Amino acid sequence: MFMLNHRTIGNNRLFSRRDFLKLAALSTGALAFRPFAKLALREYTQADQLGRITVGKMDVFARPDANSQIVGALYEDNVVPWIRETVGSMPGRINQRFVETPYGFVWGGYVQPVWNQPNAPVTSLPQTSLGQGMWVEVSVPYVDLVLDNPPARAPWLQYRGSIGLPARFVYSQIVWVDQIRTNEEGQVWYRLNEKYGSGDLFWGQAEAFRPLTVEEMSPISPDVDPAQKRIVVKIWEQTMSCFEENREVYFAKISSGALFDALGNRVDNWATPVGESPIWRKAVSLPLAGGTASAGWSLPAVGWVALFVGTGVAIHSTFWHNNYGEPSSRGCVNASPNDAKWVFRWSLPQVLYDPGDVTVEWPGGTIVSVENRET
Repeated sequence: MFMLNHRTIGNNRLFSRRDFLKLAALSTGALAFRPFAKLALREYTQADQLGRITVGKMDVFARPDANSQIVGALYEDNVVPWIRETVGSMPGRINQRFVETPYGFVWGGYVQPVWNQPNAPVTSLPQTSLGQGMWVEVSVPYVDLVLDNPPARAPWLQYRGSIGLPARFVYSQIVWVDQIRTNEEGQVWYRLNEKYGSGDLFWGQAEAFRPLTVEEMSPISPDVDPAQKRIVVKIWEQTMSCFEENREVYFAKISSGALFDALGNRVDNWATPVGESPIWRKAVSLPLAGGTASAGWSLPAVGWVALFVGTGVAIHSTFWHNNYGEPSSRGCVNASPNDAKWVFRWSLPQVLYDPGDVTVEWPGGTIVSVENRET
């Protein structure tokens, strides 16, 4: 059995978890003292599509079958060519999708589909009601960041620091840029500001971020009577449908509240609430957090958020798993970035690029109906 973590992918060696932590700690120190040094974006093996591992470790199988030979391992944030997706056998999971890589098959629930699409940097920012700035989306598998105003405040950032990992944003995350700087070598950096976060500010290499446009945030079907728009989430099918009158105009697989925790214990408090609720707030980007100090979660720069239950339940983009079709969330409706974006643009209330966030009073916007088998 060969070990993937000792092979080379293109120009990138896949390290063991121990090697990865050591190198991450060293790079964190270097960044802290030389935030505007000349740094190159990571290079990736040439492929039409890539996959990023979203959890600590994933086994690589000889076939798309968890009972087949384990031929290697991949670790969090390893990026590999995504050859195709296929159906296989993963006992104990609803999701039976595997991703084929050049090195074997990986269960697809924790492989985020990503692309490597660097951008030409913007050198000036437009004036908005929020001050100078623009919304950007990460368009490379991941980008390491420099904290501008230590110490770390957000739980996710404190955790990464505690195990020697650098601050990092990954493909599809959305954040606000409020400053631009150019170093002596001509490399452009953006300052990244989570408007509703814990106050952490970062610098990131500009090529890693794609500016969002006004056009791509424009409303879909704005002429349809708002009372005729309705979103239906079916828990037992793990699906979301958008209706105009009685006509389904959009369909997507989703992940609703998980039924069991990582230890296999049933967790009823993670269930997505059943019933009808109107969307009352929408934001192009929000940090999401919850739970307790020992069993909580902290997720920065989550895109295309549509809140529809007062407790904070939302339809939103997801970058930490690819497990659609299986309950996986802490109560929200997890959707792929493209699906969450479509629903965000189509549903009410409408959200303009400036300011990218709106809250409405009762009766609110588009109704979200969450149904179970008994409904």
